[in-house]
Amino acid sequence: MEKFIKPILIFGCGNTLFGDDGFGPEVVDRLNSNYKLPEYVVATDAGTGIQGVLFDIALSLEKPSALFIVDTVLLPDRSAGELFELDINQIPEKNVSEFSLHQFPSVNLLQELQQESGIQVRVFVVQAKSIPEYVEPGLSQEVYDAIEPACKWLIDNSLKIKNG
Repeated sequence: MEKFIKPILIFGCGNTLFGDDGFGPEVVDRLNSNYKLPEYVVATDAGTGIQGVLFDIALSLEKPSALFIVDTVLLPDRSAGELFELDINQIPEKNVSEFSLHQFPSVNLLQELQQESGIQVRVFVVQAKSIPEYVEPGLSQEVYDAIEPACKWLIDNSLKIKNG
């Protein structure tokens, strides 16, 4: 929990054993291995266990100022590898299961963190080409090519938050 006391937290969500669903962890790995993150930012692979971490943050006395969740979605009318931000207030609760293979964090918990705790919550996603039903590690080329732009977006937006 100690590493989650930083002002800006980046969580890569997903399962690297299921193709494009591993995008979030791959982004975090690239951030931690190829970038020197500012001392006020921590990037962590949350795998499929983000919900427990969010509960811990909600119960913690010290809260971050911003939380970035990096994940994979399968939505109609989007192109594989397309990066975009989802507004948590526009994610319908009944459709949360459509957003990812693994358990997406409770929309209500994300809203509570943002509204009650004053944490800026941002959900940054990539459109998957596909997510296999069975174990099949490795990202599609389209999603792999989105890792570097995602890293740059996260760094740029972390700096914007820190600088006001």
